[in-house]
Amino acid sequence: MEHNKYANVSLAGELKKYFGFDSFKGNQEDIIRNVLNGNDTFVLMPTGGGKSLCYQLPALIMDGTCIIISPLIALMKNQVDSIRGFSIDEGIAHFLNSSLNRAQIAAVRQNVIDGRTKMLYVAPESLTKEENIQFLKQIKISLYAIDEAHCISEWGHDFRPEYRRIRSIISEIGVAPIITLTATATPKVQNDIQKNLGMLNASVFKSSFNRPNLYYEVRPKINAVKEIIKYIKNNEGKSGIIYCLSRRKVEDLAEILKINGIKALAYHAGMDSATRSENQDKFLMEEVDVIVATIAFGMGIDKPDVRFVIHFDIPKSLEGYYQETGRGGRDMGEGQCIAFYSYKDVQRLEKFIQGKPVAEQEMGKQLLFEIVSYAESSVCRRKTLLNYFGEEYEESNCCNCDNCLHPKEKFEGKEDMLLVLELILKVKEKFKVEYIVNIICGERNSITKAYKHEELEEFGIGKDQSPRYWGAIIRQGLILHFIEKEIENYGLLRVSEKGHEFLENPYSLMLTLDHEYGEGDEDDDLLSARNGSSGAADEELFAMLKDLRKSVSKKINLPPFVLFQDTSLEDMATQYPITIDELKNCQGVGEGKAKKYGKEFVELIARYVEEREIERPLDMIVKSIGYKSGAKVFVIQSIDHKLPLDEIAHAKNIEMDELLTEIEAIVSSGTKLNIDYYIDNTIDDDKRDEIYNYFRNDAITESLEDAMNELGGDCTEEEVRLMRIKFMSEFN
Repeated sequence: MEHNKYANVSLAGELKKYFGFDSFKGNQEDIIRNVLNGNDTFVLMPTGGGKSLCYQLPALIMDGTCIIISPLIALMKNQVDSIRGFSIDEGIAHFLNSSLNRAQIAAVRQNVIDGRTKMLYVAPESLTKEENIQFLKQIKISLYAIDEAHCISEWGHDFRPEYRRIRSIISEIGVAPIITLTATATPKVQNDIQKNLGMLNASVFKSSFNRPNLYYEVRPKINAVKEIIKYIKNNEGKSGIIYCLSRRKVEDLAEILKINGIKALAYHAGMDSATRSENQDKFLMEEVDVIVATIAFGMGIDKPDVRFVIHFDIPKSLEGYYQETGRGGRDMGEGQCIAFYSYKDVQRLEKFIQGKPVAEQEMGKQLLFEIVSYAESSVCRRKTLLNYFGEEYEESNCCNCDNCLHPKEKFEGKEDMLLVLELILKVKEKFKVEYIVNIICGERNSITKAYKHEELEEFGIGKDQSPRYWGAIIRQGLILHFIEKEIENYGLLRVSEKGHEFLENPYSLMLTLDHEYGEGDEDDDLLSARNGSSGAADEELFAMLKDLRKSVSKKINLPPFVLFQDTSLEDMATQYPITIDELKNCQGVGEGKAKKYGKEFVELIARYVEEREIERPLDMIVKSIGYKSGAKVFVIQSIDHKLPLDEIAHAKNIEMDELLTEIEAIVSSGTKLNIDYYIDNTIDDDKRDEIYNYFRNDAITESLEDAMNELGGDCTEEEVRLMRIKFMSEFN
């Protein structure tokens, strides 16, 4: 057979000849030999493990052209530039995608036909074009390499529908060996990829997913912007990536970092390709230290010395998290991976999932459950991650994550684990974590009724503990391999062989409670951070300002928060403004409020500063980028023209709750907005009166949570926010 012609090739010699390396890493040599033998090959290898070489070297050795299917234009360019760096012939590698004009495409095709091109990178969208299919039919193809193969799976974190058509198109173009490569794939994702590509019989090469040099930490999302600035300032000159879930957050955070003296740039898919490429190149060339990005950045980026990866928002899946943190410390040097976590972020992601088709909702919920479990668990972060990818981590303490360096107290969990395992068996291993927890806590619903599970002796047996407690027991059961999740019906729990052994011969089991996190700061969505810092630096002055606010509010017969909200007072107790001009730059104040209510406040601060000989900061602790004037003008003008708020949100491509936050910031700064036209069409008269009277007569603070508790369950959060905006605006 033809592939036997490569059987005697000296791979060490070819490696030295083409790339100048003396030896292979890990199982690279075995993978390459398998490809040269004409076998389909499935490669699971963490970022930095050397995946690219596994198809690049065979492509250089074999006759014909290797077709590499890659998801991102930036990644293709990066790879092609890298290959050309090892060759005197620029035609050795090309990409074929939408960034090329007709003349460039023609030149690429000619190089391929002439036999100069050993590697041709194509996007899946380009591969599906009929003209490209017909062209590729004319050439000799050595092998197909499918990079970032997790994009094939609907359970993967970067699912691309076009990837699921690859098998049929390859069959049409012509058969050749296939190598698929990914840095992240759970057993579920791996099975999905292999089934879709018809590669269930492929040779599978799985490297360890353990990155011992990476430090993992999850922090509560409190003063996250300040924390990030402080961290970067303490690690000056080091390269880092900060991930945010929305484009707007990316731009805002990058701007805040820049005005605080940090060399930072933004990167997201909404930017034009030239700007994206320029920003990426500046990061690679170390002209900037930090890239603030959505997940559009980093796939395949070959920068070995990224020293920190920060997640400003918790990501949508644990697979995505692993992929993104994997971009740190690829040279085996320092790699700090810090994620900020709050329940508010989880609620936002849940809202996002609700708008999707039912099947996607189910997947999204399972993926979100895994990332929440990771964040809240007090078990070794490394052990949790590796378990998720089907790998056993034997060490009891990795000594390089927050949970191992600061362990929580352990408790005896034998009886509770036995209870969980017995219950999973009693419900015939057909249910997911949440349902098992519901039974133990005695939560009734249509399913417990239909299956008569309310009659089980376990129903309600653990209601003295919280659902969080029982969730922790199950999660640790998964990590101990007492419990497994079905691959075909992902999420269904079943008792493993090891779990059955534990049931038969129980032994002492020391477990830990999960972490508990708060809602997150009011300013954790960056809106407040745009206007300055929060958290009072001077507690004594803050208390004095609160007393003054209370005194003034009684004189004018208005609730205290109508004058200045707590975040404004906190900023005053940090920045020490002693003039009206300085005061209007404090968070949530603005010119109107500064002039209307500010005189007594700046006088008090001036006396305080003089009496205590306080040296005022010359710069804000977190400098402000101000409320974005373009967005502010658009919102104000749209409301003046009585546009429905949902239409304004749609026009700005934001969620309704984000728009309300924008409007709240405008109103809090002293600008009057009349949204009666919208309220009249969306809230009943009785509700309007009830909510308005609460803020006018009963409210002590502007707290939404207090309002919801006081008003009961009849009013929605959106209704309360709308009426609070109306009330605040009328007294500006």
